[in-house]
Amino acid sequence: MKVFGVTGWKDTGKTGLMERLLAEFTARGLAVSTVKHAHHDTEVDHPGRDSHRHRSAGAREVLLSSPRRWALMHELRDAPEPPLSELLARLSPVDLVLIEGYKRAEHPKIEAYRTETGRPLLAERNPTIRAVASNTTHPGLSVPVLALDDTAAIADFILRDLEMAP
Repeated sequence: MKVFGVTGWKDTGKTGLMERLLAEFTARGLAVSTVKHAHHDTEVDHPGRDSHRHRSAGAREVLLSSPRRWALMHELRDAPEPPLSELLARLSPVDLVLIEGYKRAEHPKIEAYRTETGRPLLAERNPTIRAVASNTTHPGLSVPVLALDDTAAIADFILRDLEMAP
């Protein structure tokens, strides 16, 4: 499986870019999965639901199945968060996995950047960032700068970088 990331500071448009890229790649006929990293205690289940009650009672894993989807929740129970490589190994094979977050991981990435955040560009000190998708130009930057809203051009760049372009 090929892997490419979308990274950046908070409120730079990462999730919107991920959504647009997913639509673009699937329209091109690619099978795509995603991994989203969160820095906080993310709750995907809700108190009172049977699956939440199972987890609260001590289950290490709870697999929830319905006619439309299934989901596997794994409680770490104070164990360390697994590395990205271990999580990727749990995914079913697809053409491309898009990863949101994981700034420090070793996979190639594009940085979503908006000048309004006032934050510095990650690309200036992160060699895994192959390009910047921005709402402004960045003369002198050592990686290509693409328009943040030009989804097709960003998708083309990713496919070329991963050597998946036709």
